[in-house]
Amino acid sequence: MSIKIFIAAHKNYEMPEDDIYIPLEVGASLRKDLGLKGERDNTGLNISEKNPNYCELTGYFWIWKNIKDADVVGLVHYRRYFKGNSKVQGKFANILDAQEIEKYLRENQVILPVKRNYFVETVRSQYVHAHHEEDLIALEKAIRKICPSYLPAFEQVMNSKKLHLLNMFVMKKELFDEYCTWLFSVLEEVEKTLNISDYSKNDARVYGFLSERLLDVWLTKNKIRYCELPVLNLEPVNWPQKIAKFLLRKAGLKKLIE
Repeated sequence: MSIKIFIAAHKNYEMPEDDIYIPLEVGASLRKDLGLKGERDNTGLNISEKNPNYCELTGYFWIWKNIKDADVVGLVHYRRYFKGNSKVQGKFANILDAQEIEKYLRENQVILPVKRNYFVETVRSQYVHAHHEEDLIALEKAIRKICPSYLPAFEQVMNSKKLHLLNMFVMKKELFDEYCTWLFSVLEEVEKTLNISDYSKNDARVYGFLSERLLDVWLTKNKIRYCELPVLNLEPVNWPQKIAKFLLRKAGLKKLIE
């Protein structure tokens, strides 16, 4: 089984030496070559220039359109990996390896991070507090127009309190192609109607944020079997800062953190 796990990166950083992991510079058309000794998302068929709005999805698109020789593909971040039991030494000692991927995919179709639990908020209300409600309105209209059979799954996800975040995954390439065909058709429709000209730099990453919600919609509608793994963060998470931002958003003071 040929496995290629791409590491989305926008800066120089230490990378694992395991052959299945391949650095992928995202937003590569917007800067000089970082020299990551991997791939850049501005080659072949690409949407690299959309990275400020699409985030990791420019990497998704590049993998979808340009990788033809892998049975399994995945995307992780240069500072975040799926936790496993790799024999690689150093800081990458506990990342997911090929043997584990093959084991998990025998019974599951997708490997994903453990869901984030919002506890006191729904997926919908959290998004509205953190971003713009207009985004979700445009998304729902797009789904209603081009794939209305997904609306029940959309409502189910929006009303839940848990969500797969980070746009990290591992799955068979054939299934990934199916997902991307649907995902980008929906986002293309949203892009036709959503005006983000006055959005902050963070909110302008809207299509990356929406895709995190759309993943669970796709999983739910198609009854995709998945397993969840913890995420290994190579740098400590600033939880006090995250909690403070959450409280400010909840209080309607989002502008204070932009």
